[in-house]
Amino acid sequence: MKITMAQLNPTVGDIGGNVKKLMDTVEANAKSDIVVFPEMFITGYPPRDLLEKHGFIGRVEKAVASITEFSRRFPKTGILFGAPVRNSNEGMELYNAAVLMQNGKMLMVQHKSLLPTYDVFDEARYFEPAKSIDVVDFMGEKLGISVCEDAWNDSELWHRKQYATDPIEALAGKGATLMINISASPFHLEKEKVRFRLIGTHAKRRKVPFVYVNQTGANDEIIFDGRSFFVDSSGRLVKALPAFEEHVATIDTDASGSAGYRPDDVMETLEKALVLGIKDYFRKCGFSKAVVGLSGGIDSAVTCTLAVRALGKKNVTGISMPSKFSSAGSVDDSRTLAENLGIDFRVIPIKAIHDAYLKTLSPHFRGTKAGVTEENIQARIRGNILMAFSNKFGHIVLSTGNKSEMAVGYCTLYGDMSGGLSVISDVPKTMVYRLAEYINRDNAVIPKSTITKPPSAELRPDQKDQDTLPPYDILDGILHHYVDEGASPDEIKRMGFDADTVDWIVKAVNRNEYKRKQAPPGLKVTSKAFGQGRRIPIAAKHE
Repeated sequence: MKITMAQLNPTVGDIGGNVKKLMDTVEANAKSDIVVFPEMFITGYPPRDLLEKHGFIGRVEKAVASITEFSRRFPKTGILFGAPVRNSNEGMELYNAAVLMQNGKMLMVQHKSLLPTYDVFDEARYFEPAKSIDVVDFMGEKLGISVCEDAWNDSELWHRKQYATDPIEALAGKGATLMINISASPFHLEKEKVRFRLIGTHAKRRKVPFVYVNQTGANDEIIFDGRSFFVDSSGRLVKALPAFEEHVATIDTDASGSAGYRPDDVMETLEKALVLGIKDYFRKCGFSKAVVGLSGGIDSAVTCTLAVRALGKKNVTGISMPSKFSSAGSVDDSRTLAENLGIDFRVIPIKAIHDAYLKTLSPHFRGTKAGVTEENIQARIRGNILMAFSNKFGHIVLSTGNKSEMAVGYCTLYGDMSGGLSVISDVPKTMVYRLAEYINRDNAVIPKSTITKPPSAELRPDQKDQDTLPPYDILDGILHHYVDEGASPDEIKRMGFDADTVDWIVKAVNRNEYKRKQAPPGLKVTSKAFGQGRRIPIAAKHE
C-alpha cells in the first residue's frame, strides 16, 4: 500500500485555510492509496475554547462535508485526517476523531480513547472518550487507526499505566495488519527518542508496520516538531521526515527498514525549535517585525540572533539603553552584535529619565535606603521605551529572560518582563551558554566578550548575578529536579545539594509565581515549562 504522510503546519481556527492545504496535498498525491494528515488538522491543535464557540463546530462540519465531496474527484485515494465531531449521546459534546473517507463515503470515524490532562493538555475539558475501538478494512489491509495519546499507554514509559484502556493492544487484538497514528504531539528536547522507541516497540511487539504522522509548526507556547516516520513490523525505521518543517512523503508499507532512529544534535534541535516558535507566533498573529532590548549580555544576544534567523535582519531592531551603571563594553558588545546581524540599531541613554524619576520620588522616599526599587525603575524605563517602539511601529517586543531567572524571580515586572513573546523563558542559563556557542559554531555572530564576561543586570555599581544567586550550574541543577521533575526539597538535598541553597531556591520559586503569571507567553522546549503546562496557585502556602 502506498501511504502519503502529510506532515503539515495548520493554523488554529483557520478552517478554510487548513482544508485548502489538505485538498492541495491530496491533489498532488492522488496516486497514493491513502493520504494521512495529523490530529485535529481541520481546526489546528490545540483549538481550546474555540471548540465552545457557537457556530465553530458547524463550520467544521461544513468543512468535512466539503472534503467528502472533494474525495469523489480521486475515487481510489483514501483521506485520513483529524477533526472534532459531535457526540449525539450523553457525555461531553465532542469527540476528538480520526476520519477516513474515500470516494464520497465515510469509511471510518475512530474516536480518540485516551484524553490527556497532564502538562499542556486539557482534552477532558472538551471531549468524550471513545466508546469503542475498531479496525477498518481497506485495500486488503485491516487498518488500526489511533489518535496521538492512544499510542502512549505503555508500561515501559510510565511508573504505572496512565489509563485502564490500551487502544493499540485492542486494535492488535482485532486483527490490525497496519497501524496508523495521527498526532499533534508537542515538542520538548529529546522527546523524539522516547517517541520512536514507543512506536517501534508497538510495531515489534504486535508484528505489524506502523505509520506515525505528526503535526509541525508552533501555536502560542507549544512547538510541534513533526518528525513523522514509518517503521516495519520489526520496529526498524523505513522513513523519517525532517524536524520543524512541512514535509510530504510517500512510503510503501511492504518496505523493510534497515536502521534505528538517529536523533539530531540537541543544540541544533533547540535552535530550530525556537526559530520556528518565533516565526509561527509572528506569522499566525499577523506581525512581521520585532524589537529587542540589547544589554550586551548573553540572553538578549541569543534572543536577537534567533529573531533574525526567524524573521530576517530587516525585520529586527535592537535598542541599547545604557544607564549610569552600564559598562562601555555592554554598549560596544550590543553594537558589534547588531553589526554582525545587519540589523537596525539604536542607542537611547536612560540616565536623564532615571534621574527625573528619582527626583520626582525623592520627597516620598526621603529617609529610606536606595535599593531594589531604584534598580527596578531602570528596568521599567527600558520596558516603556521598548513598548513605545512597539506601539509606534507595530513591532512585537521580545522578552529576553531565561528559565533560571524566571524561576527565582530575578526579573522585573513591567520592565525586562515586558513583551509579546518570551523566547528563551524555558531555556536554563547554562543551556543559553551552550546555545550561544552553537550559534557561533561557524563564525562569531555573538561577540566572544558577551559569552565570557560574568553575567550582570548592571542596575548598581559592579553588580554581578552571582552576588545574589547561586552559581548557575548549581541553580539549574536544583531547578531541574524541583520544577521539571517535581522532586521535593528533601529529595533534592539527599542528592547532595547544599540544604540552605535548596531551601532558598525553593522559596524563591514559590514566592515568584505571581510574576510568572503576568509574563508573556514563552516557547516551551523542556518537559516542564512555566506556562499553561504548570498550574501552581499564587495565593497558597506550600513547601
